[in-house]
Amino acid sequence: MNAKERSFLTRVREVLPELHPAERRLGDFVCDFPGEIASYSAQELAALAHVSKATVSRFIQRLGYENYEAARRHARADKQTGSRLFLATAADSAGEQSVAAHVAQGVANLEATFLAIAESQINAASQAMLKARKVWVIGFRASHSFATYLQWQLTQVIENITAIPGGGQTLGEHLVSFSDEDVVIVFGLRRRIALMDSLLAQVEKSGAKLLYITDEGVPFLGHAAWHFRCQTLAPGPLFNHVSVMALCHLLTTRCIELAGVAGRNRLRGIEALNDALEEL
Repeated sequence: MNAKERSFLTRVREVLPELHPAERRLGDFVCDFPGEIASYSAQELAALAHVSKATVSRFIQRLGYENYEAARRHARADKQTGSRLFLATAADSAGEQSVAAHVAQGVANLEATFLAIAESQINAASQAMLKARKVWVIGFRASHSFATYLQWQLTQVIENITAIPGGGQTLGEHLVSFSDEDVVIVFGLRRRIALMDSLLAQVEKSGAKLLYITDEGVPFLGHAAWHFRCQTLAPGPLFNHVSVMALCHLLTTRCIELAGVAGRNRLRGIEALNDALEEL
């Protein structure tokens, strides 16, 4: 799909004001549950939206598609971008998901994530961070909070670590400083920004070791030193990031353990200064 092509939902929203009542009802339904058109036939979609199959055909034509299958392919392509809207279904809206369902999915996500990550990989990544000239942590959108959280936690054991870019800064101001003695941690959770591939290419060019943390929908990145994929499935329209937090916790704890005496001394020094300054 051309990067400049209008998304499926953009097409729907543009025609909504012009639609007849039945088509408008279908358009509103599709805006609320766009994932349904990616999953169902025209007849099934008509039944879900309580309209006729002929209404679905007219609606698809108004959107500018040759046929229903073309519209469905476009919706499927948009679904791969990770939009939360595509996770919601009409069935989900009928009632609340139980607490047990959320807990069970969280446990399943943890198990699936860590079955695919060897302990030797955790140890190698942690050792590399401890030995690095500098550790850089990068994340945008949903990934930004995880990047700053991991940087904050690792500061307890790693002195030269920074989360970038900061307010008012550009990536270029930091990328120019990357070296083959560094470790770069990139969070690439859905939905990823358009320049992600360019950013990863620059990291590769610098020679720095790359730790790439993504959701399960991203193919393995061959040039990454480590690529940890976190399962983020959830009942409902939001991604479940419990496995991402667990991975951050594990990496920080393993760094503290591997740092040994030096790590414990830094922790004691931090606590002593916190007490002396009465900050906490």
